[in-house]
Amino acid sequence: MAWTLVIAAGLLEILFAIGLKHANGLERPWVALGTAAALVGSLALLSMGLRQLPVGTAYAVWTGIGASGTALVGIALLGEPVSAPRLASIAAIVGGVVGLRLAH
Repeated sequence: MAWTLVIAAGLLEILFAIGLKHANGLERPWVALGTAAALVGSLALLSMGLRQLPVGTAYAVWTGIGASGTALVGIALLGEPVSAPRLASIAAIVGGVVGLRLAH
């Protein structure tokens, strides 16, 4: 259950990061409010997962999901640049996340 919480927290972290982009500062208050809700939800789920998981592992998985997921959403939906080195770097992050999960 703890891993499910951390993974869900990582997915909310992606929503938080993308929401920051779409909130355009605080010019779009409803988007900013949803972004804040994603952040609070992400932190709450991470906190619950930390009850059973080592902090270093859980935090690394959480940030890895957030970083790689946000980069992929940026490429797929926001027209951000794609290149072999960028994709290889994202793959390295994903590999690290999977490795930490398997090592636990």
